[in-house]
Amino acid sequence: MIDLNTLWFLLIGFFLIGYVLLDGFDLGVGILSLFARDPQEKRVYYHAIGPVWDGNEVWLITGGAALFAAFPAVYATIFSGFYLAFILFLVGLIARAIALEYRGKVSSPRWWRFWDWCFGLGSLIPALLLGVALGNILRGVPIDAHGQWAGSFWGLLNPYSLLLGILSLVTLTLHGAIYLAMKVEGDLQSRLHRWIVNSWTVFVILYVLTSLATAATSRFLFQGLSGHPFFVILTLVMAVSLIMIPRFVRSRHYGRAFLASSLTIAAMLGIAAVSLYPRMVPSRPDLAHSLTIYNASSSPTTLSAMLIISLIGMPFVLWYTIYIYRTFRGKVKLEEGGY
Repeated sequence: MIDLNTLWFLLIGFFLIGYVLLDGFDLGVGILSLFARDPQEKRVYYHAIGPVWDGNEVWLITGGAALFAAFPAVYATIFSGFYLAFILFLVGLIARAIALEYRGKVSSPRWWRFWDWCFGLGSLIPALLLGVALGNILRGVPIDAHGQWAGSFWGLLNPYSLLLGILSLVTLTLHGAIYLAMKVEGDLQSRLHRWIVNSWTVFVILYVLTSLATAATSRFLFQGLSGHPFFVILTLVMAVSLIMIPRFVRSRHYGRAFLASSLTIAAMLGIAAVSLYPRMVPSRPDLAHSLTIYNASSSPTTLSAMLIISLIGMPFVLWYTIYIYRTFRGKVKLEEGGY
């Protein structure tokens, strides 16, 4: 029987994985825009995500709100310790959002270049910081006996977490390239094909290196994983979906490749969650000070009330997401006006 604490651990994981899958390809498209050849091509990148990017970010807000309600001690400790990194993350998202809204307001190459850089860097920085944040969680963060943050901003920039940051950057670039390949045709699609193949190769190399670094840095994550049913299932899902990405791309089945990419990312994050459970924020160097789903949770009454609210609200979020993607399916067509 799953208790309320575990159920909320799964729900928050669902929200955050949903955010990475949806806004992740937005960020990947923004990163790829830094390498676009001309203003017209850059317009294609904007139009590819224009109808969906703001809805995708709802998943981040939902996940943050759920974390605050269900595990307030985790929310307080992480957001205070990651404060500067979180501000940089928000600055990136805000810069990207403003670029999407203002780029097409003035017909000036200088104006376009400025907002194009905001769009590209506003996508690259959050993609990098997502991995750095996950790396610090998997590595363990300095938490004292009272559950308070006892580290510094510069301590977050350790080699292991930066390696995870680079892995995140490559992963979301790959995810964004596959999504963009679904939305375009012609020469741009052919160039994206090469981006996908190269990004996939780099991802595989980085993932192997990251796994080895994790085994050396955070051995506690592997305790009890041997034969764990969820770990075995998620590992198989990730392996199969990862292998299928280049096969689907070679046959130009970009929709299937995007599904395989999504399954790869979801399985990868699921493996991280399984390895952490029941911890949410491991403490380094003393695991006894870790924040878990039990010592950092709200009261059972709060968890029960929030569960009812979530069960009522989530179907609307899912319906809206599906409706928007169905409405704006198909290839990007440039017209007068817009970005």
